[in-house]
Amino acid sequence: MIRFLTAGESHGKALSTIIEGFPSNIPVKNEYINIHLARRQMGYGRGLRMKIETDKAEILSGIRFQKTLGSPISILIHNKDWENWTEIMTADEKLTEPEKITIPRPGHADLVGVTKYNFDDIRNSIDRSSARETAARVAACSIARRFLEELGITIGSFVESIGGIFPKNNYREELFLNTDTEFNAWELSQKADESQVRVLDITQEEKIIRKIKTAKKKGDTLGGTFYTIASGMPIGLGSFVHYDTKLNAEIAHSIMSINAVKGIEIGTGFESADMFGSQSHDEINIKNGKISRKSNRAGGIEGGMSTGLPLIVRAAMKPIATLMTPINTVDLSIMEETEARRERSDFVAVPACAVIAESMLAWTISSFILKKFGGDSLEETKENFNNYNSKINERLIINFKK
Repeated sequence: MIRFLTAGESHGKALSTIIEGFPSNIPVKNEYINIHLARRQMGYGRGLRMKIETDKAEILSGIRFQKTLGSPISILIHNKDWENWTEIMTADEKLTEPEKITIPRPGHADLVGVTKYNFDDIRNSIDRSSARETAARVAACSIARRFLEELGITIGSFVESIGGIFPKNNYREELFLNTDTEFNAWELSQKADESQVRVLDITQEEKIIRKIKTAKKKGDTLGGTFYTIASGMPIGLGSFVHYDTKLNAEIAHSIMSINAVKGIEIGTGFESADMFGSQSHDEINIKNGKISRKSNRAGGIEGGMSTGLPLIVRAAMKPIATLMTPINTVDLSIMEETEARRERSDFVAVPACAVIAESMLAWTISSFILKKFGGDSLEETKENFNNYNSKINERLIINFKK
């Protein structure tokens, strides 16, 4: 069993995470974590905070000479902006009386947060519910991503749309027809990273940037959709036996836990509800002497279990809740209607959200890998994993020829 815990506020001194349960001897370089932290900060339409922060991971424990020890790993990410918020966010006694925030933003955790936790200052809700917390997630899940790479499993993503602008030739159909076991999802991510908004179509990129500029002028924000893919998957992660052992259920939980994600699909998802069964399901065939499929519209999962084909996850991110041209709300201090409060924010964060989704998908897959294959060291896990994969087709033939 693996788990991680994050701590820290958006304008606090630092973010931190503790990661537990990974086997020993996984190669992890500090630079590797920082690469993915930097990818999380990329994308046209990000706010001023991204110009202040250059996220760097400081490994405090659990790794020696660039290899995991099997003990808990702790990572620290300093907030450079802390120096501007020391008096406002200090854990010590108040030296001054900071201005209380009493005007909640629609679409954010502001109103429900102060109601639930009995606060008289929305700042207490703002700073922990902020997507800044996801930097710590990316750091934690980089360990999972690195672990999977040792097993030949790679994770990637690309942005499908922003503000309703889709590519002329949507890449999704190519994904659903791809049954190539040599496909590498990380290579797809590298191609997407070449774009300012992480799309695969240059013409689409130009249209999206124009729309983001329009949103900036209007003081508005945009959301979008993205795909996250995992390649090199084994057959049989997850189970049909219990509701809480299904791989698709855990993937949905992990991706939906990301700030501003409002919807998720696996494979053709909602589109499959409009198809005939003959159009929706993946026909089974024999390819190179092994059982295979003619398509991957199931997104790599059937009956709550991985099919061995790439996992294909699509998610929708709503527009960010902080608007520079605010919509209406209520001032809780006087119980009168007013305009929502402005808070430094992004105009678009869909490209970053896709990178965070890569991290969460890596974590979920790692969890299921270790449940199935175990191992106190990477070498033991690899041996179990490789032995299972090398014999799975052979076992199938033997069982049904009895």
